[in-house]
Amino acid sequence: MLSAVIIARDEADRIEDAIRSVAFADEVLVLDSGSVDDTASRAEALGARVIRTDWPGFVAQKNRGWQEARGEWVLSLDADERVTPELAAAIVAALRAPVADAYRVRRRNEWLGHRLRGGHWYPDARVRLARKSAARWAGMDPHDLLQPEGRVAQLEGDLLHVPYRNLAEHLRTIDRYTALTAAHLRASGRRATLADLWLRPPWRFFSAFVLAGGWRDGAVGLLLAMLGSAYCLLKWARVAGLVPMPTDDATR
Repeated sequence: MLSAVIIARDEADRIEDAIRSVAFADEVLVLDSGSVDDTASRAEALGARVIRTDWPGFVAQKNRGWQEARGEWVLSLDADERVTPELAAAIVAALRAPVADAYRVRRRNEWLGHRLRGGHWYPDARVRLARKSAARWAGMDPHDLLQPEGRVAQLEGDLLHVPYRNLAEHLRTIDRYTALTAAHLRASGRRATLADLWLRPPWRFFSAFVLAGGWRDGAVGLLLAMLGSAYCLLKWARVAGLVPMPTDDATR
């Protein structure tokens, strides 16, 4: 049995497409953490099992969903992701005769209508499918990762990811995520050095645009490399206490 698990909050405009993309699963489980729109009702209308929860953080919420899933196998999906038909066929075929305990997928990112080819945005490989008993979520919020036990194999086909509805949402996410990451780093005792502030941001740009092939996406790749560098600088500036934290909820 396969369970597809989706975490969501205020995703009414995207939850239906996410659920339809995993219609091949035996169970679709949606963890809704306080939506004020009709995310939950739309999910239930499509046959998903919805659990209304609080928000303990990205890693904890995904582990909660992992434990609540009823299937032997669990596929993790965000509300802004879609399983393509090619990937769906590969998942179904893999589970007929499993050769591994977990499977890695290629995530193809789209940014404001542009399908990206480089700059750390593709192939953006992630482990997303595993036996429930052979994996758990780890990492540091908001950058969670699924840690499998046993053999990991690669699946064909892409997981489509459309993370931002517009540029303003991207900028808001940079603000929130740098605050969250900086708070975790400071809590762990990490302090920013001059190297963090002066060397990491330009290296982030060079790594994304040159080494990882962001140049293949032209002006879009250049802009994304610049935004990545700005993210890096803002994060370490917040660790250093040079930039204040946002006053709104920076944990979502």
